[in-house]
Amino acid sequence: MKYGLIAEKVGHSFSAEIHDKLFGYPYELKAIANDELEAFMLARDFCAVNVTIPYKQAVIPYLDYVDQTALEIGAVNTIVNRENKLFGYNTDILGLTAMIQREGIEIKNKKVLVLGSGGTSKTAFHTCKKLGCLAVYRVSRNGNDGCITYEEAINNHSDADVIINTTPVGMFPNIAKSAIDINSFPNLSGVVDAVYNPLRSKLVCDALKRGIKAVGGLYMLVAQAAFAAEKFVGKSVQSSRIDEIYREMLLKKQNIVLVGMPASGKTSTGKLIAQSMNFEFVDTDNEIYKATGKYPHEIIVTDGEGRFRDIESAVIKEISKRQGCVISTGGGAILRKENTEYLRENGRIYFLDRALKDIGTTVNRPLSSNRADLEKRYNERYPLYLECADCRIVAVDGKQLNADAILKEVKNENSRA
Repeated sequence: MKYGLIAEKVGHSFSAEIHDKLFGYPYELKAIANDELEAFMLARDFCAVNVTIPYKQAVIPYLDYVDQTALEIGAVNTIVNRENKLFGYNTDILGLTAMIQREGIEIKNKKVLVLGSGGTSKTAFHTCKKLGCLAVYRVSRNGNDGCITYEEAINNHSDADVIINTTPVGMFPNIAKSAIDINSFPNLSGVVDAVYNPLRSKLVCDALKRGIKAVGGLYMLVAQAAFAAEKFVGKSVQSSRIDEIYREMLLKKQNIVLVGMPASGKTSTGKLIAQSMNFEFVDTDNEIYKATGKYPHEIIVTDGEGRFRDIESAVIKEISKRQGCVISTGGGAILRKENTEYLRENGRIYFLDRALKDIGTTVNRPLSSNRADLEKRYNERYPLYLECADCRIVAVDGKQLNADAILKEVKNENSRA
């Protein structure tokens, strides 16, 4: 390989796309088992590579030169082969610093907890020191290697101001998990997660619900890749280009999720949006049929609404792992909070708000097959649609007009990201 990424698992990585946008060189994602690492490093058959979990510390003994910052941190994520000599650097610290400062999360004079014990945790620890924190503690399950335990973090440091997650907890495909319950930390003013797939981990979503500044790792990934690419090819990358690539990646990866009453136009509008953005269109009702061989109304009639909601939640959790999709949900998907929590990890939620008088009834919707039941469901669900939505779109006659309104908001929101 000429350029690439080495890791134990690479299926979740966006790095090839980012490096292609930076300088367009061939970039390979290479999964290497632990017992294969030595042979790879000794062969030195590459021009330059990035390194991620779990090898940021393990590669150091094979290097001829380690940059002073990487040496102090004890972790390398960028290796350049110059005339068969291996030079190691840490660009994660530059990426993490750029992300924290861009988000406006204050580290100076703050108490910080860094979750994890690997190379990225050491990078985060060093970053916090550099940014003038009051105190910083690394947190791991066993408390080894200078770490405190999670129990100690909760019992002795509940006054922490900032939490930085460097563990893979909550990372694709195991979404909807968090390394720690932030409700144990009432003073939090910032949450940073190195996880970038999903775009917003459960940890980040939980923080945002509390009104805490929080950010997932996508910007850090793009920024550290840019700094690594500078080492790869000896060319500089402007900060404006980093911001541009970040927005391009976010626009490409973030799902557009449509919620609203049955017959509000989610499917027809969603298909137009998907066509315009070259996204996959996903209808949760169709996915339920694929999984069970029954349509939603058939499951409700034969097995009851409770059973249907269980199936719907399981399907939505799996769909939520996808990226670059337009997702049309069933009218009652918002009745279970976990559904919108799943969908928010990779998506922005739009409430397509069609007036009750403009919504029709059909026998294929047993929960709203007549006007009285429809009005009841509408009044029950309307506050939930408003609560879960990132944006409310007032539906008008004409599916293209509704699609255009959402597309305009998507682009406006992306320009502010």
